[in-house]
Amino acid sequence: MQLLAFILTYPLLWVISILPHRLFYGFSDFMFFLVYRVVGYRKKVVRGNLELVFPDKSKEELKAIEKDFYHHMCDMFLEMVKGMNLSKEAFKRKYNVTNIEVLHEIEKEKSILLVCAHYANWEWNVSLSNYTASKGYAVYQKISNPYFDKLVKKIRAKHHTSLITQKETVKTVIQNHQDKVRAIYGMVSDQSPQAQRAHYWKEFMGVKVPVFNGAETLARKLDLAVVFLKVSKVKRGYYNAEFIPITTAGSNTAKNEITDKFLTLTEQQIKERPELYFWTHRRWKHRDKAPK
Repeated sequence: MQLLAFILTYPLLWVISILPHRLFYGFSDFMFFLVYRVVGYRKKVVRGNLELVFPDKSKEELKAIEKDFYHHMCDMFLEMVKGMNLSKEAFKRKYNVTNIEVLHEIEKEKSILLVCAHYANWEWNVSLSNYTASKGYAVYQKISNPYFDKLVKKIRAKHHTSLITQKETVKTVIQNHQDKVRAIYGMVSDQSPQAQRAHYWKEFMGVKVPVFNGAETLARKLDLAVVFLKVSKVKRGYYNAEFIPITTAGSNTAKNEITDKFLTLTEQQIKERPELYFWTHRRWKHRDKAPK
């Protein structure tokens, strides 16, 4: 069944990926109508999240953010498909990097943990390997269908980015460190860990939640650099990436310092343009379990 699903779906994805700009985003508008107006995909979750973290905004303001989010979400997921047939040159036009010299300077001396949030188009972050000399890795969630998983790996491989699962991350980073392999590890670090396994709780968008601190643990143990990747949406299909150093020497930071800085930068980014955050995630689901 998994192979059949892939065989039936792949031709459609390929056709979508080669559509010209106007038709491509016209199709995205149609998907918005289906997802938002007809299906109402996770509307309750999205509205609940927005009301929780923006208590001072009016219903009209929250409704506008909600609609803009669904428009962006449809754009972003179709842009993932678009990546199947985008050349490196096209990626560089659509995903602009303003201060790559920040990474170049740091990677001369250290491996880098490049941390970001589920914001703008995090899937296109893999194209950053086209700009650096270090070996690129992206931590990802393995797809249950092995054929689609293989396709995703193939798409990202053209940017010389190796995909590793969360379970493989620690082992890979430590092994490269021991072998003195200079690398850049891309991590989407704003997920919600299980409450019972959380080692650190912190206010995020005004609500106390468990937070992952795996990047900080590695950085402090192996003296890695940590850089925040801030991506903004310029217009439909065009993004701008900016690098903000959190630390160039992880071993010199205090406990929770890296994690706190990451959360602060993420909050600032969300407040600038909240419609670009991935509100369908149940990011605040463990808030009632916070330790007193």
